[in-house]
Amino acid sequence: MAQAMKIAIVDDERDMRQSISQWLALSGFDTETFASAEEALKGLGADYPGIVVSDIRMPGMDGMQFLKKLMSVDSGLPVIMITGHGDVPMAVEAMRLGAWDFLEKPFNPDRMTELAKKATLKRRMTLDSRALRKELSDGGTIMKKLIGSSDAMQRLREDILDLGQADGHVLIEGETGTGKSLVAHALHAVGPRAGKKFILLSCAALEEEALLKTLFGPMDDDGGSIPLVEAARGGTLVLEDVETLSQVAQARLLTFINEQGNPAETRVIAISNLQEAGKTLEDALRPDLFYRLAALKITLPPLRQRDDDVLLLFSRLSEQFAEEYGCPAPEVSAQEAAQLLQAPWPGNIRQLINVAERAVLQNRRGSGTIASLLMADDDDTQPVMTTEGKPLKEYVEAFERMLIDNTMRRHKGSIVNVMEELCLPRRTLNEKMAKYGLQRSDYLG
Repeated sequence: MAQAMKIAIVDDERDMRQSISQWLALSGFDTETFASAEEALKGLGADYPGIVVSDIRMPGMDGMQFLKKLMSVDSGLPVIMITGHGDVPMAVEAMRLGAWDFLEKPFNPDRMTELAKKATLKRRMTLDSRALRKELSDGGTIMKKLIGSSDAMQRLREDILDLGQADGHVLIEGETGTGKSLVAHALHAVGPRAGKKFILLSCAALEEEALLKTLFGPMDDDGGSIPLVEAARGGTLVLEDVETLSQVAQARLLTFINEQGNPAETRVIAISNLQEAGKTLEDALRPDLFYRLAALKITLPPLRQRDDDVLLLFSRLSEQFAEEYGCPAPEVSAQEAAQLLQAPWPGNIRQLINVAERAVLQNRRGSGTIASLLMADDDDTQPVMTTEGKPLKEYVEAFERMLIDNTMRRHKGSIVNVMEELCLPRRTLNEKMAKYGLQRSDYLG
């Protein structure tokens, strides 16, 4: 859930503080007040979840000094300055120093609300962007998103850790919806470039002329924009749909790569979404470029080859959506577990996410089945079961693992509660957890 935005009101006049606070509170904002800039600074650090409204003329530290302090702590913090008559030139100077906007007394309360809405929206975007950058630079956080205990996923995580530390360019291949962009983020996050720029471009999203300018320049505007090959210098440049590059673009990209030297200053990660039957990326790219990009290669496993990861992922996803929608997660029967395991999943993880969300919404309404969702996802409305059968023992074990995992998560690792709910003696539960690779420490907290 997103954190509520606050508004810090700083004014030495008590009546003015209360008046602004009451009006903004009536407009739906969460407010807090401070009688001085010195007092406010104690509670306003970097990443403050909101904005600041401050008077300019205050005893002790005035609004201008206060603004400079705030900007040194967090230059992305929106600050709305309140000015008295004749203070407009001072307010203009405050804008130059980084203030968001200013209001002249006596101000229109509706104008205050309008500015507050715009400023809090901007602050939300800034904080979300920072959180995303932090997450994408944290190798541990990213690797936790690559959920699964199948052999295929264990090999994938090992490949990411190995190739993340290497210097060569990387080619990522796999079916649609397998998580290729997430793997690109992980490669960047676990390697020596983790603190550097990570820039991703979909080559299929732009016409050739726009693509060439975006990647290599020159830029049309004079607003300080730079081509992506320069913006990504020293970091990672990810090119999605690399198979759509024209011959001209391929030649320019090859020149850029050759000029990088060895080891490359900027790592290029190419993502191929080539789905055309009988055609490979090697057919789509000129040979010299292909072999430079494919110096290192990762092929993502399709969901149908990840064994009981399907149940684990469905369980985690449905729990997340249940929390988001404020309702219980659906309970999966043994029959439904078998249906999930047997489905061909042509859309892979992306399709599973959609099915999990719709299952939660169905459960909230008290109607529908997982089988109906799987049928609805199949374009030809044919039975969704694969022709590759599995021994009954494998289905039973997958279902059993899911039940223990869900129960451990629900009881936050309490062995006693899990034993009681599943009617299992401690020794049996311990044996089954060891068999399925489940660790109690993963559920604590």
